[in-house]
Amino acid sequence: MLVFGMAASSFAAGFAVIEQSVSGLGNAFAGAAASAEDPTTIFYNPAGMTRLKGQQATAGMHVIFPQSDFKDDGSSAVSPLLGGGALTGGDGGNGGEAVVVPNAYYSINFDNGWVAGLGINSPYGLVTDWGDGWQGRYHALRSDVLTVNINPSVAYKVNDHFSVGVGVSAQYVDAELSQAIDFGSIAYATSGFNSALSGLPQNRDGKVTLEADDWAYGFNLGALIEVDENTRFGIAYRSEISYTAEGDADYVVPNVISGDPLLDGGIKAAFSDVAAKADLDLPATASASVYHRFNDQWAVMADATWTQWSSFDELRVKFADGRADAVTTENWNDSWRYSAGLTYSPSEALDLRFGLAYDETPIPDNYRTPRIPGDNRFWVATGLGYTWTSFKLDVGYAHLFVDNARSNRQAGVDPLNGEDFFKGTLSGEYESSVDIASVQLTYLF
Repeated sequence: MLVFGMAASSFAAGFAVIEQSVSGLGNAFAGAAASAEDPTTIFYNPAGMTRLKGQQATAGMHVIFPQSDFKDDGSSAVSPLLGGGALTGGDGGNGGEAVVVPNAYYSINFDNGWVAGLGINSPYGLVTDWGDGWQGRYHALRSDVLTVNINPSVAYKVNDHFSVGVGVSAQYVDAELSQAIDFGSIAYATSGFNSALSGLPQNRDGKVTLEADDWAYGFNLGALIEVDENTRFGIAYRSEISYTAEGDADYVVPNVISGDPLLDGGIKAAFSDVAAKADLDLPATASASVYHRFNDQWAVMADATWTQWSSFDELRVKFADGRADAVTTENWNDSWRYSAGLTYSPSEALDLRFGLAYDETPIPDNYRTPRIPGDNRFWVATGLGYTWTSFKLDVGYAHLFVDNARSNRQAGVDPLNGEDFFKGTLSGEYESSVDIASVQLTYLF
């Protein structure tokens, strides 16, 4: 049966979107749980809101430009009985597609130790499109995943040195995932390898598209320790969020082939449109950050973030008519992200930012799919912030150097779990990179 998979914005380490702050981007998000420069701290550490005065509103936009090219290295059909040899088709061109990631935040300090805030952002998301007719079409065509996270938060300043914060998340996911189906191989195999149908494998493609959505809920919390006015530490945690996304699986089946009753009979019935649902667990994360200002001009910051990607062990699609589940085995590992940053402030109005980061991939080579082709990433980031009257403008840019990602996704990699043999083995290498350009405006009132 057909297997679906998830995908990632900008070929991330996993499919999380860390781009939730333009001021943070300039430092490669180093010190994100400790910097607390503006209301974007609601996402990274709600306790940081206690450092914000009065009312502040922030709106930002990140434009992400991913590039990913596939180079084949021996991709093959499922067996010699089904034609053997290479998977046919092209290289798919650039599988990446530019996406816009907006976010908005608001905070209000009640001047009695309590602060409240609201964040609206997209912590997971992607658009990838490899195009019809490429070699990996049976594994993935288009992947379009959107999340919207509504995150009200409160924080309390216990004393001059310690603050705590907590938030809840109402999170919406909407997904469209498609891939080709090798009906020619299915017809040939189910005919008992009738020699009259031996020319069908990879020559009678169909398609399936899954569209599903759901709301789910989680929480985040954090603490901020201010040693003095120049040094602070932050820790933060975001909970796992579990979805049961419901929608429909829509199939396109090729026309009847002369002399082949299977495509007009049992196969068409087995691949009729049907309601479907899938369970999806988005991982918990934990961060530890430090921020230190040496003087009025120089500040440094660092961060380490752990993501519990081991919770993403499979994506299982269940169908309303009782047909066999469609399963994509993931078997991901937990991963870490490390970053360090530097800010130079030549005046009270201007901040110049620099940052480096390293993202570990959670994806084993044997389980990598074209929906999530990324590997380890090295960030180089820069940005600036300029304040005038009640406004602050932030801009940022980052380039991500992505390690070449090996893929050796075997046909039916986990057959006992319901994996699909008819997709063939996709073997090759992805060459990827990412550019991010961002702008943000904050208003203090």
